[in-house]
Amino acid sequence: MGLIGIAGAGAWGTALANAAAIAGNDVVLWMRSPEQAAALAATRSNERFLPGVPLHERIRATADLKELGATEAVLLVTPAQTTREMAAALASVLPASAPLVLCAKGIERASGAFLCDVAEEARPGSAIAVLSGPSFADDVARGLPTAVTLACRDAALAETLATALSGPTLRVYHRGDVRGVEIGGAAKNVLAIACGAVAGKGLGESAKAALIARGFAELLRFARAYGGEAETLMGLSGLGDLVLTCSSAHSRNFAFGQRLGQGMGVEEAAGGKLVEGAATASALVVLARAKGVDMPIAEAVDQILSGAWTLDQAVDALMNRPIKSEH
Repeated sequence: MGLIGIAGAGAWGTALANAAAIAGNDVVLWMRSPEQAAALAATRSNERFLPGVPLHERIRATADLKELGATEAVLLVTPAQTTREMAAALASVLPASAPLVLCAKGIERASGAFLCDVAEEARPGSAIAVLSGPSFADDVARGLPTAVTLACRDAALAETLATALSGPTLRVYHRGDVRGVEIGGAAKNVLAIACGAVAGKGLGESAKAALIARGFAELLRFARAYGGEAETLMGLSGLGDLVLTCSSAHSRNFAFGQRLGQGMGVEEAAGGKLVEGAATASALVVLARAKGVDMPIAEAVDQILSGAWTLDQAVDALMNRPIKSEH
């Protein structure tokens, strides 16, 4: 591929733009604000989201969505809850042949739909792919070694996209299991909130390790119920992403949970920033109940976020569940 579009110039969008450019592609980076696009073009840096990281020379910033129409593929890197709006907008400018790669991690809260289904409604018949895996924007932007997974039902296209995005410091594996990859990305954000809360409350490393392990069991059960492959969840976009997000305050979801554990309310803990796991938790729980999937950790997070439980009540509920065999 020669020309790749990136829709969304936050930290992750800018980092992916740099990675795609380093891999040898020309890149059109779209953002909503003409003023910010002009500033980005002039300074060659995104100081708001990735201070100190120079923008690669192959990247051209724009606020005109129509400029993405000439690209061979577009990476959609806007928040999960804007996927429907953005996919519809892109459908009016992108040719049907141009694949759309979803890079947000979540479930649409209003409908309970997976993001691929949302995008396919907006662009019926066009290829949809998902990019997910253990990756912090700052690491990718600064050229630190990172590996992620790209999934598309069209195996040949998945390989083409993965090859186009892979460079000297970003390795992109490919799979056909779209559902498994997107479930891994969405569910791990909710579970990371729980791990952050445990850290903030000072409940110890043993508790955090138990949450990661039991959270992974929940993730596997949910993925199987919705057609995801266990092998996918054992890889980068499942276990790999879960471990990273549940272990580091660099994760926005973990940091949010950590502040909840320290006694802050939901709004204060978010600090005006987007927390994808908080937006996804209720939809994840509803989907789990619909299939009879037992997800006590996700349920506890949802109860805390809704104000129904305190953190102490959530811990008590988890620790007093009936003893059963590990599975």
